Amino acid sequence: MFTAVFSALAALLTWPVRWAIRSIKGRKALSRAKVKKVVVLGLDGMDYGLAKKMIAEGKLPTFAKLAEDGAFEPLQTTVPSMSPVAWSSFQTGSNPGKHNIYDFLTRNRNTYMPKLSSVEIRGPRRILKLGKWRLPLSKPDIRLMRKGKQFWRVLGEHGIFSNILRVPITWPPEKFYGLSLSGMCVPDLRGSQGTFSYYTTAGADDEHTGGEQFRVERSGEGFEAELVGPENPVREGAGAMRLPFKIATTGPNSAGLHINGDIHTLVQGVYTDWIKIEFSAGPGVKVSGIARFLLKEVVPELKLYVTPINIDPEKPAMPVTHPPVYSTYLAKKQGYYSTLGLAEDSWALNEKIIDDADFIQQCVDYDAEREKMFFDTLDKVKQGLCVCVFDGTDRIQHAFWRDMEEDHPANAVYDKNAQRRNAVEELYKRADGLVRRTMKKLDADTLLMVISDHGFTSFRRGVDLNRWLEDQGYLVMKEGERDKKYLQGVDWERTKAYAIGLGGIYLNIRGRESKGIVKAGDQANKLREEIAAKLAEVVDPATGEKAVKRVYDTAKIYRGPYKGNAPDLLAGFFKGYRASWETAVGEVTESVFCDNTKAWSGDHCVDPSEVPGVLFCNRKIDSEVCRLMDIGPTVLDMFGVDVPKFMDGKALSVAKDSVEITETDIAEAREDVA
Repeated sequence: MFTAVFSALAALLTWPVRWAIRSIKGRKALSRAKVKKVVVLGLDGMDYGLAKKMIAEGKLPTFAKLAEDGAFEPLQTTVPSMSPVAWSSFQTGSNPGKHNIYDFLTRNRNTYMPKLSSVEIRGPRRILKLGKWRLPLSKPDIRLMRKGKQFWRVLGEHGIFSNILRVPITWPPEKFYGLSLSGMCVPDLRGSQGTFSYYTTAGADDEHTGGEQFRVERSGEGFEAELVGPENPVREGAGAMRLPFKIATTGPNSAGLHINGDIHTLVQGVYTDWIKIEFSAGPGVKVSGIARFLLKEVVPELKLYVTPINIDPEKPAMPVTHPPVYSTYLAKKQGYYSTLGLAEDSWALNEKIIDDADFIQQCVDYDAEREKMFFDTLDKVKQGLCVCVFDGTDRIQHAFWRDMEEDHPANAVYDKNAQRRNAVEELYKRADGLVRRTMKKLDADTLLMVISDHGFTSFRRGVDLNRWLEDQGYLVMKEGERDKKYLQGVDWERTKAYAIGLGGIYLNIRGRESKGIVKAGDQANKLREEIAAKLAEVVDPATGEKAVKRVYDTAKIYRGPYKGNAPDLLAGFFKGYRASWETAVGEVTESVFCDNTKAWSGDHCVDPSEVPGVLFCNRKIDSEVCRLMDIGPTVLDMFGVDVPKFMDGKALSVAKDSVEITETDIAEAREDVA
């Protein structure tokens, strides 16, 4: 308590001095600056090839005018071409060997179990026990595993303000001179990456990947059920907190939701607004979240979908913004909004709990929430940096690439809906409109860059890397334990290599892994070369095509203090192929190749050369190659700040004059194409 009070007083007393120093630095940097403001608009997953095609067809007039008068370049992504890796390189200006993110998942070297690569969450270190009650005396220990310094922190050190919205791998939020709302990898209230709930009178309690199904019974004119919350934080052994709710039928297509003492109207096929959910942990202790409800059917059977319970931005159980009060400001400004990192519930779509239209509505709604925040930022920040990443471009391409390929394997499982045949095209048109509205808020002293972290392609066939390793004799399964997940059926005393995540292969090295058998040094190097050579020749027997375009030896491609945490090898797949769903979680199946029949029909976890991102700019760019890791150094250079030596990226050559696009310009662009 003394330390906290002393720190608060010291911060208060030194604030004028710190403000003065920052102002002096800011004036010095801005005196060298080439612009007054920089805006980076991220469209996760926007594909260079698709954008170029639609521009040529006259479907993206704003992008067309930007390309003509400013710049439109393919943006080189990272190895591997995955969002957490790419956006980490974007914010640090460095290769993965310096920021420590190589996949969504990594492995625990002791247990071989998969775990999130970006964050580690542990309970409070100090707890006061009073009988059955546990009173935390410290905060949970939340550690960001992404290393390196973000370029906006460098700007802050020079007195330049930044407002950063929903950039992936920024949770827990870090302190810097500015405001931030974290993006991908923010958990839900239960601590997962998104667990939906499905309540029905039809069928038993079933397991679903990414969610839970609960059977409910009719009670009079309605139904009774419970929402499952996080573990009780103050009562030992109490398990997960639960909140009862009732559904009262009011018609053939409607019902009333009775929860937390309030009544909300449910209309079949229509999402509710965000509804506040409060769990009681004990006397005077409440944990709040928010969720949306979707009534799929009320007669003859009840079918109710509930989104993952998001952290309440108004009263966050864990901070999602810097400073913490910023999340409350946004909630007061525009109402409740999604805080979950992967807010769009693709698992519920994959599991057929929600349909195509339901999923698209989520994507549109959450992007609309973000646009309000983004435009508020553009209005408030007169000098400095504004960054906002929109996820809808990524999620819809993942889910609806199947609609662009008549023979995609997923089309044999998911009914084609003629009204949704142009989901990806409509998505790109919405992005064009977003950029047009953004440009209306900018002046000639503002640099605009529209970027994506990677492109997109088809995901038709899954490759079970662990099954391939088994067939080659590098991995051995225990008798009768093949169906176990998380590599729990592997005989480690006879296994030389294993795969986990979306393309990474690890050697079972002695002294590194808990049960390693491969000797580090020459033996490991020869094994790495041997596996890489064989994997590069793998052919899909169903198509006669090679599946792997290139195998990367990470010891050769990464530089930095954390390169030893990378997978030993990375498979760069050809278009149409990706590591199988089972490989990602360490499950070994009966076949190396399988059709991908999930709604998640498009992907980018292939060789990076197959999926470049986009770079649009309202100024000409004269650089032969543009890389995602060059964006941060470019922003620093535009503000007159020297690029730190620890960054691998280089400042792009950006012209002095910006492009102004009017409605007349856009109309003329449409006419030119016509």
